[in-house]
Amino acid sequence: MSTPTMENAAEVLADPSAYADEPRLHAALTHLRAHEPVSLVDLAPYRPFWAITKHADIMEIERANALWINEPRPLLVPAELDDLTRAQADAGIGLRTLINMDDPHHRVVRAVGADWFRPKALRALKARVDELAKIYVDKMLAAGPECDFVQEVAVNYPLHVILSLLGLPESDFPRMLKLTQELFGGDDDEFRRGSSPEELMAVMADFLGYFHHLTTSRRDHPTEDLASAIANARIDGEFLSDIETSSYYVIIATAGHDTTSATISGGLLALIEHPEELHRLRTDPGLMSTATEEMVRWVTPVKEFMRTATQDTSVRGVPIAAGESALLSYVSGNRDEDVFDDPFRFDVSRDTNKHIGFGHGVHFCLGATLARMEVNSFFSELLPRLESIELAAPPAFIATTFVGGLKHLPIRLSLR
Repeated sequence: MSTPTMENAAEVLADPSAYADEPRLHAALTHLRAHEPVSLVDLAPYRPFWAITKHADIMEIERANALWINEPRPLLVPAELDDLTRAQADAGIGLRTLINMDDPHHRVVRAVGADWFRPKALRALKARVDELAKIYVDKMLAAGPECDFVQEVAVNYPLHVILSLLGLPESDFPRMLKLTQELFGGDDDEFRRGSSPEELMAVMADFLGYFHHLTTSRRDHPTEDLASAIANARIDGEFLSDIETSSYYVIIATAGHDTTSATISGGLLALIEHPEELHRLRTDPGLMSTATEEMVRWVTPVKEFMRTATQDTSVRGVPIAAGESALLSYVSGNRDEDVFDDPFRFDVSRDTNKHIGFGHGVHFCLGATLARMEVNSFFSELLPRLESIELAAPPAFIATTFVGGLKHLPIRLSLR
C-alpha cells in the first residue's frame, strides 16, 4: 500500500466513519507510522489525545502499567459523555469494568473470573463449542443459498457460547444482543439508540438493571455458572460492590461475544476476498491455528484503548505531560511494517504473528483462549462442508472508534 502525504491524518482515529472505510483508515495509518507515529489530535467533540500508531510503542506503554494507567480515560469518548461518566463514577453508580481499573485492584478483581477462561477449564467447554459451531453451520444450510452472515450467524454463535457460560436463559439472548449493539454501536446510525450522552447512558443503565437482578438471584440461589462465581466472589471477605459485580457481567456479556463475532465475520470475508488462502486452508486444516491468529490480526475487533500518563514522560522523543492521554491504535499496530512481513497480505500460514489483537500486558484479553477456540471450531466445521461461496452484495462495516467490524455480510454459498 502506498503512503500518501496527508495533513491531519491522525484525525481518522477520532472519526467513527473512518473505521467503516478501511482503505481510507489504513492509508492514513500507514502515513502516520512512516511520518508521524506520535501525533497530537485536538478535534471536537473529544478532548485532546496523543495517537500512538507503532507496534513497539503500544507494547511499551502496555507494559508500563504504573506509568500509563487506565483511569480516568480508558476509551475515546466525547468530552460531554466523558464528564457524565466520571460524574456517575464519583457517585458510585456508573459502569466500572476491568478496563476502568488499575492495579492492584484490577489484579484481584480480574482473578475472580480468570479461572473460568484458563485452558484447563475451557477444555471441558470444547465439546459444547464444537456442537454450537455445527448448529450454526447447519443454520446456514437451512437458510438457503443466501444469507446475511453477520446478522444470521456470526453474532449469534459466540453470543450463545458466552451467555451459556454465564448461565443466562436463552430467552434473554436477543435482549443481550440488542443492548450490546446499542452500546458498541453508539456512533452507528443503524444500531445506536440515540445520539445524546444521556441515551447512551440509558443503555448502560438497562444493562446494569438486568445484571443487578441477576446478582440478587445468584446470591440467593447459587448455581454452577460464571454468573454465580462473580456474584458470590469475595475480596478481603467482602462481596464485590453492586456496580463492580454488574459491570463484570457487562464486560463478559458484551466484549465476550462481539469481538469474536467480528473476527469470524471478518475472517470469512478475508477468505472470500483471498480465494487462494481459502483453498490453502481447506486443503491443509492443520493451518487452522495460524489462520485464527491471522484473522484476529486482520480484523482487530478492538480498535483502541487509552492510557493516561501519571508523570511527565516521552514516546519516541515526543514529550507527554502527566495527565495527558494516549490512544493506542491496535489497528495500526497490527499493520506495522516493522513487525509483520507484507502486513497487508492475508496469510493463513503466518507463523510469526505478534499481533496485539488481544492487547498486551496486565490487561491482555481475559477471554482470548475462548475466542481462539470459537473461531477455530467454527471454521473447522464450515470449511470441510463448503462447496462454494461468494459475496451476494457489498459488505458493510459499523461506524465506531472502539469495538466493531462488519455489520452486514451478504453471501451466497453452497454447503454439503
